[in-house]
Amino acid sequence: MSEVTSRLRRSLNRWANGEEQEAEELQKDSAKAGCCPIRDAGERSRVDIQGSLRTVTLRPRGGVPALEAELYDGSGTMTVVWLGRRRIAGIEPGRQIRVLGRIGTQDHQRVMFNPRYELR
Repeated sequence: MSEVTSRLRRSLNRWANGEEQEAEELQKDSAKAGCCPIRDAGERSRVDIQGSLRTVTLRPRGGVPALEAELYDGSGTMTVVWLGRRRIAGIEPGRQIRVLGRIGTQDHQRVMFNPRYELR
């Protein structure tokens, strides 16, 4: 039994260290590009953020199609929403992206609507 526990513990440590390394790399890339970390972005401020898309979903808002993506930059996550869009070429999970827009809060989560974006 202890051998199984030991293997499980090693696997979890590798996974956790991989997450930390990814976060550090994303933060370094973002700083190099002159972008603001999500955790430091002020409410209603216009910011430039760079990170990796974790999820991309189609979720209608008020009867209008809306493409939503979760952006992770190593310091935190933010929801990016393109209203009136069902699909955007290149916007897919795992893709590196840079967005420019105004940050707001909705349901205690940071959100940016219809940002300018650049695929990395």
